[in-house]
Amino acid sequence: MVAIHRAREMFIAVLFVLNCVLGTIRADIDPSAYGDHALAWRPVSSLPDELRDLGVRALIRDDAEATARASADFGNMSVDVGVPAAVLYPSCPDDIAALLHASSARPSPFPVSARGCGHSIRGQASAARGVVVDMPSLGRLAAGPATRLSVSVEGRYIDAGGEQLWVDVLNASLAHGLTPRSWTDYLHLTVGGTLSNAGISGQAFRHGPQISNVQELDVITGLGEKVTCSKEKNRDLFDAVLGGLGQFGVITRARIPLVPAPARARWVRLLYTDAAALTKDQERLIDIDVEIGTGAVSGLMDYVEGSVLADQGLAGSWRSSFFSEADAARVAALAKEAGGVLYCLEGALYYGGAAGSERDVDKKLDVLLRELRYERGFGFVQDVSYVGFLDRVRDGELKLRATGLWEVPHPWLNLFLPRSHVLDFAAGVFHGILRRGTTGASGPVLIYPMNRNRWDGEASVVFPEEEEVFYTVGILRSSVPASSDGGQLQRRLEEQNEEIMRFCEDAGMACVQYLPYYAGQSGWEKKHFGPNKWARFVERKRKYDPKAILSRGQRIFTSPLA
Repeated sequence: MVAIHRAREMFIAVLFVLNCVLGTIRADIDPSAYGDHALAWRPVSSLPDELRDLGVRALIRDDAEATARASADFGNMSVDVGVPAAVLYPSCPDDIAALLHASSARPSPFPVSARGCGHSIRGQASAARGVVVDMPSLGRLAAGPATRLSVSVEGRYIDAGGEQLWVDVLNASLAHGLTPRSWTDYLHLTVGGTLSNAGISGQAFRHGPQISNVQELDVITGLGEKVTCSKEKNRDLFDAVLGGLGQFGVITRARIPLVPAPARARWVRLLYTDAAALTKDQERLIDIDVEIGTGAVSGLMDYVEGSVLADQGLAGSWRSSFFSEADAARVAALAKEAGGVLYCLEGALYYGGAAGSERDVDKKLDVLLRELRYERGFGFVQDVSYVGFLDRVRDGELKLRATGLWEVPHPWLNLFLPRSHVLDFAAGVFHGILRRGTTGASGPVLIYPMNRNRWDGEASVVFPEEEEVFYTVGILRSSVPASSDGGQLQRRLEEQNEEIMRFCEDAGMACVQYLPYYAGQSGWEKKHFGPNKWARFVERKRKYDPKAILSRGQRIFTSPLA
């Protein structure tokens, strides 16, 4: 009863602060601009003296519909994360700063989490009995929303609001013949969201993750301070926020460098029956630091990934649209012949526009098809637009939505694995653990290498640093809707994830989770960061969010630091 009473007190306190601090709506703001959210529009007559001049014009909702929506995420894992007391729909970064300042000033601060597209898996963007900040509102409600995406052709960069989607960053850049260099596989995520993790895809071997491709950030710390930071200015905060899991500040703007854009992509998929052959070829392709002339295929591809195809090959997968019906049947037969597991090297060569000519890409492709050790007769090539290639996952999303298979449980597991253990991992996991008892699960299993020297060790993100090459493994499986089997498949997939982690630990594999999840601080300290990186992480937390207001849903810090 005491706990319930305290929770209710916190809930009431949060609403009181919100109404006092952020409830004022300027007379020149049309409530209809808030769309569906206008139902909860309500002005409050006064602000505390220290905030009276901020001109805050934010919308706050505390109804069940708004708080439930803010508590949901892509994972659909039925994780008990608690319900926020309210949701803030900011019209400008000052609204967020005022909210964080108000929480920080309280003896008992309330939690605040920034929510972009809600693409977390286990409620990481939640704020139980606190406030969730609906970041997309910055783009919808800002005075002159177009200013949230601004390209400098002369400076070769784009300033993007933290709430902006990468697909919109791409389109705005291409309007000037330019493009960012590093991407995620799925572009319908926010800039601030991916930069708070790392942002990886098949370009990372050459350009590094997205956090290695940022020039400047605007950040609001847990103290409510608005800070512009870069490698030259406020460097520690800059490094802390990149890959910092939302622990040190809310990203409201990122300056992304741009390069001249290609026009098209030659999209390649090559099948292998052996993990050793696949990984050897992948590592040859990403070995871009070799001396000129010493590697026949080194650096020929602009994008290098890979995947595991188990049992049914490509049958029934939205990814099967890459193949003809006859080819899909051949692939299924090859998978059966290989014992149920195939490997696919996926790559792309850009051309046209600012890239090479079609003749150049044809020559490169001829070299690749001659030199790589894939199963002959199982090389597949498509020619697509540059935009079509980068935004390829969107087509799959729409197909899954149409069949009701998008908003289902996603018990995903993402790992970074040292190169020296990748074949042992493949034998134990791809040919062992994943083959057992998961009928009904679907979704890609990715595996591809990256070069460590393209990652910045000063950023907060954790990755294997012992070897020059490490692999990312993404076991991105979906379960059938829980209602159809009582959640049994989801539980089995989660148990398999735990089994995989135990397998790695027992085998002495120094792997770390990407997009990590741990149930409490001990797991973060001992299993994820290790003593040295944990000490740095805590030091930064103490400096930029000492009351642990931000992103408590990550379960790293759930109460103010001593």
